[in-house]
Amino acid sequence: MTMAGSLTGLSCAAAALFAFLTYRFLFWPAFFSPLARIPNAHWSSPFSRFWILRIRFSHRENKTLYAAHRRLGPVVRVGPNELSIDDVASVRTVYQGGFEKTSWYSVFDNYGAVCMFSARPSAEHSARKRLISHVYSKSYIQSSPAASAQSHAILSERLLPIIDKSTQDTQLPHGLDIYSVFMAATMDFIAGYIFGLKGGTNFLGDKAYREHFLELYRARNGYGYYDQEMPQLTKICRKLGIPFCPKWVDAANKELGEWCLRLCDQKSDSPATAKIDLNDDLRDEPVVWQSLVGGLQKDEATKGKESLLYSAVSNFRLSVASELFDHVLAGQETAGLALTYLTWRLSQSLELQEKLRTELLGLTPSLRQHPDRAIDIPDSKQLDSLPLLHAVLTETLRLHAPIPGPQPRQTPKTGCRLGPYYVPGGVRVAALAYTLHRDEAAFPNAEKWDHTRWLPGAASEDEKKLRNRQFWAFGSGGRMCIGSNFAMNEMKLMIAAIYSNYTSHIVDDEGVANQSDGYTSRPANEQLYLRFEKVSI
Repeated sequence: MTMAGSLTGLSCAAAALFAFLTYRFLFWPAFFSPLARIPNAHWSSPFSRFWILRIRFSHRENKTLYAAHRRLGPVVRVGPNELSIDDVASVRTVYQGGFEKTSWYSVFDNYGAVCMFSARPSAEHSARKRLISHVYSKSYIQSSPAASAQSHAILSERLLPIIDKSTQDTQLPHGLDIYSVFMAATMDFIAGYIFGLKGGTNFLGDKAYREHFLELYRARNGYGYYDQEMPQLTKICRKLGIPFCPKWVDAANKELGEWCLRLCDQKSDSPATAKIDLNDDLRDEPVVWQSLVGGLQKDEATKGKESLLYSAVSNFRLSVASELFDHVLAGQETAGLALTYLTWRLSQSLELQEKLRTELLGLTPSLRQHPDRAIDIPDSKQLDSLPLLHAVLTETLRLHAPIPGPQPRQTPKTGCRLGPYYVPGGVRVAALAYTLHRDEAAFPNAEKWDHTRWLPGAASEDEKKLRNRQFWAFGSGGRMCIGSNFAMNEMKLMIAAIYSNYTSHIVDDEGVANQSDGYTSRPANEQLYLRFEKVSI
């Protein structure tokens, strides 16, 4: 073959390659892909993930997608193979339809071991959930002597004394940082329920360590981006010695992981499934620990290697620690954030506090402190039925959702329909509480905190159904937050205990109104200073 012929051949090959690449990466995604009919959040969405990755990196995803949905409708394309959804029907299809999770969740594989939250196949998630779902059910929590005893101890011996001391302490001219206090209280509640009070934490009683822990947690926030959005590139770079995260982030993660392992190892020293003797302190019953460990042991004995949980059983120590690490961190942060925003809202209205107190004092027994500062714990069912308490908490969870960000799923191989669109298999699709909670059809004047929208008689039956379907603070479907009942119970107890006895006033709320935009959402300065006054009745 002559040189001219070779050059002609190369030119033809280059032209063919150029034509193929142009079709594959330009014409196909823009005009011929099944996703081409779906509105684009950005002109580059069909061709590249760069736009949505930049939005996520700069912590603007929630507000950006909210604006995109208001402009373009309930189904929006945000990347070549990624969609955002914002209507109840599509949410039901994806989340109640059991769509599996994506590799985005692998960042929650604590210690390199899968936990229930990070398990991608639905069958594996369901198997893990069955081990502990009963102890997180509303009926179990409301009737649990251990949960009641733990709540009484934390409220009467730890939380209320801190509130009471702040009313007398002249060294607190700027009030009490209730954000820090709530982060401590919620950790003590969830750790006590998991490990028993003695085997759990006392963050309320150890302010120095609590603040250190919160600093560690702040250090790791915002650095899951690379592992979640570009997992393969991140792994390769780590192997090449090019980590994306600063060393102090890795150090913080390591210390937090070792902390949880110590809690688990200390509990392992006692019989895992032993029942608490009636003569023992019910506060020390490790409710979740017993259920998880006992369930794994039973699964191993009955199914062996055929079990979907064989990987957990074969790596028992780290699998248990991974599961419980997720529970304590999620259980602390979400409830702590919600309580911070609820007291901020209540502190803006003494009239609303008075109405709430009137409702709370109708409990039998009430949470009003006795002269010796002791309290009684009312029946949880009675507490749960209080309409105003439920309304102020629910509205706070709506407007200030602790987890407002997208919850990614992957469409099944057979594809599905989302609204008028056919979506093929393997497409990442996500809804987010931030947009669902701001739908004006369900929540008129949605940016306004208005607890009355949840009060009995405030809406017609159709309006109530739409509002309840649109409420997504805990997700929906089989993979919704397993701790939702525990969180609601502990938050109602804490608010009831505080406002049965005290009024609260804002001292310094700088940054609280500026809630961060991300998967989780915090006050900008991560603090809220309130002044409490004892109520005389």
